[in-house]
Amino acid sequence: MRINLGNTPLFRGMTVPDIEEMLCCLRAAERTYKKGAVILPEGTPTEQLGVVLSGIGIAFMGPVARFLGATDAMMADCVLYGRIVTGFTFAFMLQNVFQSFFIAAEKPKLGLKVTVAAGVTNMVLDALFIAVFKWGVAGAALATGLSQCVGGVLPLVYFLQPNTSLLRLSPTRLRIRPILAACGNGSSELMSNISSSLVSMLYNFQLMRLAGEDGVSTYGVLMYVQFIFISLFVGYSIGCAPVVGYHYGAQNHGELKNLLGKSVLLMGGSGVVLTALAMALAQPMAHLFVGYDAGLFALTVHAFRLFAWSFLLAGFNIFTSGFFTALNNGAVSAAISFLRTLVFQSASVLILPVFFGVDGIWWAITVAEVFAFLISGMFLLLKRNKYHYM
Repeated sequence: MRINLGNTPLFRGMTVPDIEEMLCCLRAAERTYKKGAVILPEGTPTEQLGVVLSGIGIAFMGPVARFLGATDAMMADCVLYGRIVTGFTFAFMLQNVFQSFFIAAEKPKLGLKVTVAAGVTNMVLDALFIAVFKWGVAGAALATGLSQCVGGVLPLVYFLQPNTSLLRLSPTRLRIRPILAACGNGSSELMSNISSSLVSMLYNFQLMRLAGEDGVSTYGVLMYVQFIFISLFVGYSIGCAPVVGYHYGAQNHGELKNLLGKSVLLMGGSGVVLTALAMALAQPMAHLFVGYDAGLFALTVHAFRLFAWSFLLAGFNIFTSGFFTALNNGAVSAAISFLRTLVFQSASVLILPVFFGVDGIWWAITVAEVFAFLISGMFLLLKRNKYHYM
């Protein structure tokens, strides 16, 4: 049985060029495929790159930990944890790649189940390795790595076998051009992740200088909690991307306007709710992570209540960046991500402590989100005539 992608629910009503533009990374528009036999050539380079990065990370973990501010007391644990987790980089990369494939394969619920399974695996193994086996830092790192294997290997097995989705891994020759095109459109995510790493280094440096190890510990707690809140915005943006691309490709301008309007309202409302929730849960969250130390607990509660204001605008900024990625405008998306996660945060974390001390560090991300909000709004206005979403 042979199907044409133009007849599938995701692409119905789109022309072949429109589908090609939307899925250029798969080169799936120029021909029809047997159902379940679409090839995904990016898998092999992803695995190879993951292995290379793992080797580099393991070899240079000591100097990197020292550069990030690890003290002599922290050095051994930092290197041990980093080397173990870095050894699973290939699984982490596969986990991220296959989440996009699940969406393209019209299997978002299966992708959610895999993500939940990976998270539950991490929690269960943390309890087993740390509380039962007493493996300490090594156990925590191993639990994280094995959970990434669940998120990366299970989808690999699924797509290698005959399945009910539109996609299946099969042998193919390496195609450089579509991979480069996909990398170009995904440059915003690249900039966001690189920027986050660089900004984390800057935060650690400033906190070690102004607040010592307690400040770094507090920042670690904030990053854990932030991920829980921000993941709601990121998940919505990723889920909307195929729908935005579909309506843009099919020239459904009315639907595109409706989707953008409702998404902006949803991001705004969610931001208010999450900010209020974060304020209310500041003490319970802090107690969960650092309840063993009264001074660290007080610092974490105070920092979290300042940090939480960033949730008001974070959803809008994240959605806008993903919105332009779905419209195949990687340049604008990358600009928003680059300015939001690197330029504005770096400037804020360097300048604000001069006037407000340690509190300036906790306010830095909120100030960055305000400036990113202005930039995101500007791009939406400037590009409205090109994409007809207003």
